[in-house]
Amino acid sequence: MEAPAVTMPPEPLVASYWACTPRSVSRSRHSLRETLWKWGLGDLAEVAELVLTELVTNSVQHARVRGRLIETRFVREGEGVRLEVHDASSRRPEVHRAGAEDERGRGLALVDALVGSGSWGVSERDGVGKLVWAYVALGGGGT
Repeated sequence: MEAPAVTMPPEPLVASYWACTPRSVSRSRHSLRETLWKWGLGDLAEVAELVLTELVTNSVQHARVRGRLIETRFVREGEGVRLEVHDASSRRPEVHRAGAEDERGRGLALVDALVGSGSWGVSERDGVGKLVWAYVALGGGGT
């Protein structure tokens, strides 16, 4: 008699490191999409990818520290995912209210609109830099 096959649940945390270049935005988004489908959270992909795009883009544009990488972490929490973007800059991002003609400055306002106040924020890290996080859950927004 054969022992039943054991299926291990997917890891609840996926961490990756990226160069501080624009190409890392699409690569990190692809990694997130694959992770969400593995976790059975594919329905979150559209919103989560948009949020991650804004967070990684902010790091690429504003946190260029020579020789440092950007780290992304995707943490499964219940029926949602906590997205974290770690970078080496201690400069905290701010929500800007961009004017109708402005080409930039809408990223964090968009994140706030997608996940809701209290479902994203900025935390200091041990050592160098900061992390910006957002929680995306089924049913929209965070907790």
